[in-house]
Amino acid sequence: MDKNNISIGLDIGTTKIVAMIGERNEFKKIKILGVGKSVSLGVHRGVVNNITQTIQSIQQAVEQAETNSGHKIEGVTVGIAGQHIRSLQHSDYITRENSEQVINIDDIDKLINQVHKLVMLPGEEIIHVLPQEYKVDGQAEIKEPIGMYGGRLEANFHVVVGQVSSIRNIGRCIKSAGLDLDGITLEPLASANAVLSVEEKEAGVALIDIGGGTTDLAIFKDGIIRHTAVIPFGGNVITEDIKEGCSIIEKQAELLKIKFGSAWPGENRENEIVSIPGLRGRDPREISLKNLSKVIHARAVEIIEQVYLEIKNYGHEEQKKKLIAGIVLTGGGSQLKHLKQLVEYVTGMDTRVGYPNEHLAGDTDQNVTSPLYATAVGLLMDGLGRSEKNDVDQVANSTAENFQKDENQSAETENTEISNKTKIHKNRDSFLDKLTEKVKDFLDNAE
Repeated sequence: MDKNNISIGLDIGTTKIVAMIGERNEFKKIKILGVGKSVSLGVHRGVVNNITQTIQSIQQAVEQAETNSGHKIEGVTVGIAGQHIRSLQHSDYITRENSEQVINIDDIDKLINQVHKLVMLPGEEIIHVLPQEYKVDGQAEIKEPIGMYGGRLEANFHVVVGQVSSIRNIGRCIKSAGLDLDGITLEPLASANAVLSVEEKEAGVALIDIGGGTTDLAIFKDGIIRHTAVIPFGGNVITEDIKEGCSIIEKQAELLKIKFGSAWPGENRENEIVSIPGLRGRDPREISLKNLSKVIHARAVEIIEQVYLEIKNYGHEEQKKKLIAGIVLTGGGSQLKHLKQLVEYVTGMDTRVGYPNEHLAGDTDQNVTSPLYATAVGLLMDGLGRSEKNDVDQVANSTAENFQKDENQSAETENTEISNKTKIHKNRDSFLDKLTEKVKDFLDNAE
């Protein structure tokens, strides 16, 4: 089997680390070859706080995925998230020397590079620069300015910023686990690619990915990402509240949440009680399911309200920014019973739970199509997309070289068009590719 067609997504979460190996089948769907999962011990709220434990957890997940798939893992596409991630809106412009020439990819590169020079807070670095809309000589709402005439090119940008040290620590863990870093992707974007449809992104949608340590938000409108945010708590704080409120250990609290937990207190009757085994011969502890759901409800409402505040900050009530497709919930926390109804009640927005099954082959194991694996599937898709892009670039470059050997003028014109298309293709993910290279260079020099 051709190794180039196989990719690996590595989701380093607060509660779990997932390594997922897959390839595209003949129907362009993703066939999962193997999945490895381990308990995440060295990550807190999406940020690595114990390098040694994180490396061990990564190695466990990778070994399990290798055993299940029969493939050796070398390079991975990894996700970045965590409470250090923030986003901002920025407008910038360039004045072109010759307005008689059409705008090309070099002009857009120049504009994006100008944004990369923005001064950030100490220790922060720009991860992601996404053009939203362009203006050419004052003419607004232009989605693709390439090929147009104009002297002044400006754009609104969505800029995602993160802590350099946190990104480097992830790179360090990957390298120390004996793996190559093939690419870095923002986790809310990976989850969005796995569970959202093109129509939803066009109509306007808010993706809420409730993980163990953080809750990620990504808002799309007109097919473009408009807003991202990371709220620094997720499912773990609910477990912590149950542990404190019911005076039980964390493992029991997590099991209670999964098996009997509900975000809607009215669902349980007063006399519904569950018995928890006592520690070391102590008497069992009886817990009212109504009280349990009250504890869960209080924290779930707090998380939803924090996310809803971010949606309001985006300005979803304006006519132009309206989110017609409402909210899509994903991540392990989205499986909490009656959470969908609670989100609809708090926000007044239409809500569904997002499963990453649209892009997967029909015979995929049902466990993998759980919202729990949305980010891992998205990272795998990103890795496959990157390797396919590289294949396209190689074909285009070799075609361009063949044309260069021919002195015919028409062939030269065609060659220019091909190389321009290749440059446009490369530009789509250049910011994350640059970041991946920066992390690689740093790790190589640190040795």
